[in-house]
Amino acid sequence: MSTSQQNTKTVPVQIVNAFVKNGQGGNPAGVVLDADQYSDAQKLLIAQKVGLSETAFVSKSETCGIKLDFFTPTKRIAHCGHATVATFSYLAALERFGDGETSKETVDGPRKIILDHGMAYMEQLAPTYTPASKWVDQGVTLCDVLQSLAITSDDLDDRARPVLVNTGNNFIVIAVKDQATLANITPDQDAINAISEKLDLIGYYIFTTETGGAGDTGIDATTRMFAPRYGITEEAATGMAAGPLACVLHDLLDIKKDSFLIAQGEFMPEPSPSQIKVTLDLKDDRITGLLAGGQGKVMKNLKIVL
Repeated sequence: MSTSQQNTKTVPVQIVNAFVKNGQGGNPAGVVLDADQYSDAQKLLIAQKVGLSETAFVSKSETCGIKLDFFTPTKRIAHCGHATVATFSYLAALERFGDGETSKETVDGPRKIILDHGMAYMEQLAPTYTPASKWVDQGVTLCDVLQSLAITSDDLDDRARPVLVNTGNNFIVIAVKDQATLANITPDQDAINAISEKLDLIGYYIFTTETGGAGDTGIDATTRMFAPRYGITEEAATGMAAGPLACVLHDLLDIKKDSFLIAQGEFMPEPSPSQIKVTLDLKDDRITGLLAGGQGKVMKNLKIVL
């Protein structure tokens, strides 16, 4: 046996679709168990070989139920909603967790997780908002953002102007007037990437409250998400962005309820309909935190060679 063969390591990766809708669609994530043995460089290489938008690495934690590290094909990311849902759905299927409350340790602190009959919910923080007038401090204008999507101010929903929202990660949340506008968006990935670097964004989350298509019963908004800074041209479901959107729906569009259903993935070049549920924690009508979650479906196994 050669030295190279002796040094070869095979890594099992489970592919799990998160935020499935009626057992279909969803957003696939890689899940790697027993990841304490891998360095960050190896985790990045594994994520690149898996080739999905995010791969989650499960390690032991002294303070939480598990430690989770998330890697895109290009870099580490602090949090990932769909990979969190995928991981805990998989661990629940393995009976490592039952229904109830647990937690995940991440690079920037712990987050609460709730498991309930096949649904996994993750904690996010209370929102902070940065209007477009403040983006100029980092060299970005609203016009720049609209041009990067090939839309104009006439395409926006007049009830809410684009805003940068943070519930743990930065997203620009943009309301457009109807589904036709959402479907016809043509993203300039290079321009979005440059703006995302300047504003330290995960990406853009564009939505409309116009719903009513087949299977849209109870849906509050339908969305698209672009995050080229993290190697994601478009994503089928984004739990960490659905949280900020629910905050916008409540605070800026004045939809005063504590639970929202968000649809995503329908308008991708290869549609993968997904559904995300967000529940807001409210005190005197002020958002103090939130939980975003959905169902995961275990799909297939991969073997990655390092």
